[in-house]
Amino acid sequence: MRLVIARCSVDYAGRLTAHLPSAPRLILVKADGSVSIHADDRAYKPLNWMSPPCTLKEGDGVWTVINKAGEKLIITMEEVLHDSSHELGVDPGLIKDGVEAHLQELLADRIETLGEGYTLIRREYPTAIGPVDILCRDADGATVAVELKRRGDIDGVEQLTRYLELLNRDPHLAPVRGVFAAQEIKPQARVLATDRGIGCVVLDYDAMRGIEDDKLRLF
Repeated sequence: MRLVIARCSVDYAGRLTAHLPSAPRLILVKADGSVSIHADDRAYKPLNWMSPPCTLKEGDGVWTVINKAGEKLIITMEEVLHDSSHELGVDPGLIKDGVEAHLQELLADRIETLGEGYTLIRREYPTAIGPVDILCRDADGATVAVELKRRGDIDGVEQLTRYLELLNRDPHLAPVRGVFAAQEIKPQARVLATDRGIGCVVLDYDAMRGIEDDKLRLF
């Protein structure tokens, strides 16, 4: 990971245009190719970003980040205050809390919750950037990757987008479509998922637990 603190302005040119005037900011360049711009008052959310796959071209005081759709993030550097790179290695991944882990177990057990004719391939399907919660096939035999969250926000959609990018490189799985499943999906996350062709499913945890109880009842 590369961390750059610089006084810079940022322009985004794509389906929309956006401009960030000159100010000190943190620029993160990650090993997956993503570039994000951060301020000191937005918690973990970036001011602007470019998701992988994308390319970074460093010119004389200007960085240009271009994604596969031709959209550009142009960073004009006025003063670089810090520039360092760090090797973080392979991350062990997020350890899910009890409810989220149980949701995964329940949905894998009752995969038809996603639709009639769905069949499970496996839970925790491994990729180079971490395991996909559930990999399954729909009634037509097409591969479906499912990302599960208790509360679905934009970060979850971004995570699933990265998984889909990798999975679709595998000719034995492609084409792979995504389903974002959560107990609650925020409106912004739903809009982003729809824009990227990712389906959204709201899960009723209590009802799913009830289904499980019925299945295990002997009398």
